Amino acid sequence: MTEKRPTRTEIRITGFGGQGVVLSGHIIGRACAVNAGMHATMIQSFGPEARGSACSTTLAVSDTEVLYPYIGRPDVFVVMSSEGWEKFGNELKDDGTLVYERDLVKVQPKPGQQAFGVSSTRIAEELGRPIVQNIVMLGFFAAVTRIVPVERMREAVRESVPKGTEELNLKAFDAGVAAFDESYAGGAKAAAPAPVGS
Repeated sequence: MTEKRPTRTEIRITGFGGQGVVLSGHIIGRACAVNAGMHATMIQSFGPEARGSACSTTLAVSDTEVLYPYIGRPDVFVVMSSEGWEKFGNELKDDGTLVYERDLVKVQPKPGQQAFGVSSTRIAEELGRPIVQNIVMLGFFAAVTRIVPVERMREAVRESVPKGTEELNLKAFDAGVAAFDESYAGGAKAAAPAPVGS
């Protein structure tokens, strides 16, 4: 009988300050570690000024204890600003998964990389609150990667957003999931689960 090899997924999320990059990382970590019984660590970094400058957070998610929190080349790259793509785009693994804001970021994935774009800013504006763009992106990310069941990620959104905003944020999350279903799940090739432990 062979011993099961520990699995680990490395994720980078980037955008500009004010887009909710760090909250997005927190929600993914909570969904994995609290709601799905996995392990997760998160590291965040900002440019010289938080709002409006480059902002990035990284997560290491594993089914065993995360002994080393830093990432090498991410399995999944979520990018919400062109500056983030220019700075970190080359780090994505050759067989990695790219999730991006398609109205703000022009990406050039390498052969072998899966790329999934969503108009998360426009969708958030249609909901009446552009500030929930990151939660739209989270719903889309959850549907693309299936790193945890979508419902576990949805629970983490509800548990992590400010009191009184749960309904709006859950609506934004659901809109992100629906955007994936409309663009990729019906007819187009759906994403494989995130390349855990690759």
